[in-house]
Amino acid sequence: MKFKPLILSLLAACSLSVGFIIADDPVQKIVESLEQWLVQRPQEKVYLHFDKPYYAVGDTLWYKAYVTVGEDHRLSALSGILTVELVNDRDSVRRRERISLTSGLGWGDFILSDSLLESGSYRIRAYTNWMRNAGEEYFFDKTITIGKAMSNKVFTNTTYSYAAVNGQQQVTATINYREFDGSPYADREVIYRVVSDGKIIAKGKGVTNAEGNVKISFDVKAPGTFKPGNLITTISIDNKEKVTKSIPLKAVANTVDVQFFPESGYLVNGLTSKVAFKATGADGLGKEVKGVVKDGQGNTVASFATEHLGMGAFTFTPAAGKTYKASLTFADGSVKDVDMPAMRTSGYVMNINNNNPAVLVFKITSAGTAAQDLILVAQAGGKVRYAAKPKGADTAFTAVIPKTRLTSGIVQFTLFSATGEPLNERLAFIQKADDLKIKLSPSKQDYATREKVSLGIEGRFSADSAGVSNLSMSVIDESKVKVDEDEENSIFASILLTSDLKGYVEKPNYYFHDVSDKTRADLDLLMLTQGYRRFEWKQLLAGNMGPMIYKPEQTIDIAGTVTQSKKPVAGAKIMLFNNTNKGRPFMIDTVADANGHFVFKGLIFTDSLKFMVQATTPKGKRYVDVKLDADPRQSVTISKNRADVAVNVDGDMMGYLRQSTAYFNEKVKYGIASRNNLLNEVKITSRREPVVKHSSNLNGAGNADQVITAKDLQACSTLEQCLQGRLVGVMFRNGIPYTTRGGGQMTVLIDGMAQGDDALRNITPFDVETVEVLRSGGKSAIYGFQGANGVIIITTKRGDGGFKSSYDGNPPGVVMYTPLGYYVSRAFYSPKYDVPDKNTNMADMRSTIYWNPNIYCDGKTPAEVSYFNADGKGSYRVVVEGIDDAGHIGRQVYRYKVQ
Repeated sequence: MKFKPLILSLLAACSLSVGFIIADDPVQKIVESLEQWLVQRPQEKVYLHFDKPYYAVGDTLWYKAYVTVGEDHRLSALSGILTVELVNDRDSVRRRERISLTSGLGWGDFILSDSLLESGSYRIRAYTNWMRNAGEEYFFDKTITIGKAMSNKVFTNTTYSYAAVNGQQQVTATINYREFDGSPYADREVIYRVVSDGKIIAKGKGVTNAEGNVKISFDVKAPGTFKPGNLITTISIDNKEKVTKSIPLKAVANTVDVQFFPESGYLVNGLTSKVAFKATGADGLGKEVKGVVKDGQGNTVASFATEHLGMGAFTFTPAAGKTYKASLTFADGSVKDVDMPAMRTSGYVMNINNNNPAVLVFKITSAGTAAQDLILVAQAGGKVRYAAKPKGADTAFTAVIPKTRLTSGIVQFTLFSATGEPLNERLAFIQKADDLKIKLSPSKQDYATREKVSLGIEGRFSADSAGVSNLSMSVIDESKVKVDEDEENSIFASILLTSDLKGYVEKPNYYFHDVSDKTRADLDLLMLTQGYRRFEWKQLLAGNMGPMIYKPEQTIDIAGTVTQSKKPVAGAKIMLFNNTNKGRPFMIDTVADANGHFVFKGLIFTDSLKFMVQATTPKGKRYVDVKLDADPRQSVTISKNRADVAVNVDGDMMGYLRQSTAYFNEKVKYGIASRNNLLNEVKITSRREPVVKHSSNLNGAGNADQVITAKDLQACSTLEQCLQGRLVGVMFRNGIPYTTRGGGQMTVLIDGMAQGDDALRNITPFDVETVEVLRSGGKSAIYGFQGANGVIIITTKRGDGGFKSSYDGNPPGVVMYTPLGYYVSRAFYSPKYDVPDKNTNMADMRSTIYWNPNIYCDGKTPAEVSYFNADGKGSYRVVVEGIDDAGHIGRQVYRYKVQ
């Protein structure tokens, strides 16, 4: 068997010199297509380093952002703005920050205030505007858990069981209700409703027993169409007070789906293939399964069992004229037969052996095919790393590929026909020692409480390299924060693995924190069962990749269009001004183009500054309409990481919540924190609603089921954020209000005009005078079909409210706008015990001991950091991550004792 390897450097040289390109050479076409894709569509990736893996309401979540671009993971200069969002388990944005990037680096924090957050599973999403072209599947998206003890009177623990009853799928939830001290809520009425996809699918009530338990059972008519939802319960506690708890409902059955993945994409009669499989539960997590493969005569031809997180593999040689089934046995003893993938009578089978750390062995076998030249291409991040032309391949071909030609991360091997048609595909993950080596030099190994710690930090690719690197560092007290390193976030798992894969990856850091033969084999199973789809070969080779809709953001721009009688006003004059910028008012102007479009570029301001945009015709007439371009933020869809949602946040985090509460009480004792800073649940003390001066409410101003006034809308950047949790009988999904009575979408009116789905995101709270909610039929009936699911009536401020709004067209040509500005991160506070302080006697119960997002290493001398330990004794865990100027990423975990 003969083959001709094509070295990458030669391919690149040919592709750069047009005179040497053979027009009909398919290898050149593949290389050129990938190079064009890289130039036109450089791929940005985002990784966020957090100070710890989970939090409590009242904490601050600290993060460092690394944005890379291209196949070498170099820090990106393409984008200057990063959007970071905190999203709840109902896919609604609770916080959003706009981070300024300098050479791909930035940092920020989320203050997890009690006013807008409940306990539960939240997502942190981060993306640039440019990344939206690839799709949100490639955003940074990490699920974190946030518990709540302060102002939380009810703690729950829930278990689910599933059964088929009279042909219907039945779900039973056993919920335990307790106080913070562990005392049960006995003999309390519980009212519940089950909500899925914004619709109520079941409701009822029950009473807790002496242990605080209540059993809730409900039927699901169409379990196959169920989407993850919530079991929302309201329990009556002391003094007739009612507390509502939302408990995630991830599944309504214990069914397990098993899929088979032949290594080459398909099976070929007569050829031995590796077949991977993955067993996934209805909750999205991998499940154990074992089984055998039998032919049509009942003969067992292969056996298998899961090896890691529901994944496994076996070898199998199908025979012509036979059919095969897999007989599966699940962990609960249930059995099921499924058909094996269909076989082909002819084709190719690829096999990769990735066990040797130095080389990768690639083998092709074929059956029923005519002799033809083939093309083998290995690419990573769009860059060809290896290519070969097997000559006259009609039986077998083997290549031994040195891993020095490949880079760490996912490599896609594709077999093409002689004409460049993709035939087979296989992913392999390369793990090499080409990471940034981070070295920590402590002054000693053991420390005392409150003792000063000094660390020298170096980041080098190799011992003789002198490249610069930028690092971030967190230190936590492991006696307070227990860490599961498999579940933890890491720069390796994010940049090298999950950022290139669609779909959910369970415990991604398992493959990196303690690398072994076992983890490498399990990672290969993941490559066999998880898809890589940055592009489709046929579209790429045809040059049909579609337009890049979203442009890189370097600065904050305010843009829009001026029209008159719905026609663009060419040459319109536009002024942008602000007089609330801490005594430093400013005004700039510009002129619209021939299409009436204008843009103010390069604005620098922190959020949230209020602007007025005023436009006139070229002759100064103000009777024009101004429409601002939509804010370039990505809407939120259902999370691909729903499997990571925690059902029992309260129980899982109780130890951390108790120490967090004790620390907060200690700060209150010494006057560092105040309970008045916590916004407890809103309690109605009077049935009299606030006075509404003016309103478009057809029932009359203020004649509503609930009224929210301007004074209640001061602490949020969007109206949606302000209304979350405040409106009785209303729930939000992706910024859209739905009634809890039937789950239908509510109508939103602004000054009498019906609005679209983005209404609550496009109006700032400062513009709003009142929000009136019509829920009851007596109030909403006057709106006819618009009031079927309830109405939210928003009245903006008029002359007597502070300013006139443009929502009702008066005054013309004026728009008030409060865009999201740059977030200015706060400085992490670390006490200095070598300096006298009045609070020296206060117990230091910090869980995050130190956080530093910006450590610069010049490659010559170690950077020095220092901080003081807290009062906690035991193991302190230091995590340092970062990247150098050549794109090498690194991570180092170090522990020391505090006694």
